[in-house]
Amino acid sequence: MRKKITFGDLASILENYDIVELEDVKIEGDMEVELSQSGAIPPPLIQVLQSMLNEVDKQVEATLTTRKSLIQMLQPVQHVEEKKVAVLANAKFEVAKAAWTGKIEEVTIGATSADGGTRESTVTIGGEKSLPFYNFDHQMPYSPVISIDCFDMAIPLAKAVRGFYDDVMEDPAEWAKKNVREFGADMVTIHLISTDPTIKDTSAKEAAKTVEDVLQAVKVPIVIGGSGNPDKDPAVLEAAAEAAAGERCLIASANLNMDYERIAKAAQDNGHVILSWTQLDINAQKTLNRYLFKLGVPREDIVIDPTTAALGYGLDYAFTNIERMRIAALKGDTDLAFPISCGVTNAWGARESWMKGSPLAEDSDWGPAAYRGPLYEIITGLTLGIAGGDMFMMMHPKAAAAVKRVTQMLFGADTDGAKEVNVGEWVTWEANK
Repeated sequence: MRKKITFGDLASILENYDIVELEDVKIEGDMEVELSQSGAIPPPLIQVLQSMLNEVDKQVEATLTTRKSLIQMLQPVQHVEEKKVAVLANAKFEVAKAAWTGKIEEVTIGATSADGGTRESTVTIGGEKSLPFYNFDHQMPYSPVISIDCFDMAIPLAKAVRGFYDDVMEDPAEWAKKNVREFGADMVTIHLISTDPTIKDTSAKEAAKTVEDVLQAVKVPIVIGGSGNPDKDPAVLEAAAEAAAGERCLIASANLNMDYERIAKAAQDNGHVILSWTQLDINAQKTLNRYLFKLGVPREDIVIDPTTAALGYGLDYAFTNIERMRIAALKGDTDLAFPISCGVTNAWGARESWMKGSPLAEDSDWGPAAYRGPLYEIITGLTLGIAGGDMFMMMHPKAAAAVKRVTQMLFGADTDGAKEVNVGEWVTWEANK
């Protein structure tokens, strides 16, 4: 709303409120000035006009300053003499080294004739003083190893795996032999699953005979696993340990859900290594390890297995669990300073690894199952290797070969006859060398 007032009205307002000066006040509108016959202007009006003129002066001054700056910016840039740098300063890439105080226990699996066994080779895992493959920090003394699975009976397998073993699934000794001769397994894991009362309820004595057959068939170190039945496994693993006395096998496993004392004692009495298995729980792993110490199990006879939650089944949780254990061990926690075994075969438990396609009609194409399954196993293995895994129990031979090749390369070993790679110099390494 517009209202017409006179300067007299304005002067009265200023006078009534005892206002001497206006600042940052804008008065908009048309101004009409009527002078008296004498031509004199009232003093209050003079003050108002003076304030208005002062404000106008400020705005003009600001405008001129801005105009001057713009003119300077638009002036042609004067030529500046160019200075050339003759030599670049020397620069060196360095990786900060962590001040770890702990060391992972070294554990050897398998015994040659010199040690009272019949193996032609042994494997040693552990010994790390830094995080996995941080060779610029501390060189890993041993590269990760792979143990390929075989079973004491024919079992349902994904088509992608079954094609490799159709001819040997009825004979665990031949199955183990194929893993070594054709697929280059560092170790073989024999799973005595037929002993489960809900499957075949094979006796402990029969299971022990199977172990003897596998030991005769291959000369690499072996892992002996039960069926997972808490009531049956202690007797089965005890008989198997006795049958393999002196061969320094890895007995899988002692855990809190069964008679771990009986299993650990059988391993000790027959010169084997014990697998300390827990279910994704750091505190449980520490507790079980302490129990084994109290039973007199030497530190060099313990490998831990914190459980592998595979790709599609909580791989991120397994990674975090294993990595936390390895970091704690390197910081000095001796209860966790042991090589870590990972059941990478668990990757085949995810339906996406073996199903032909999605059961959902609206889902996208999953791609060929023949590729998906091995990829699930490869990703699981490599992920847990980065977390701190020292040993991988695997099933698909091609997946095992891929994990072995990559971990060997990261370790710095000769792969496929190529020149040995110093991965500590990865910044300057050329892939085509």
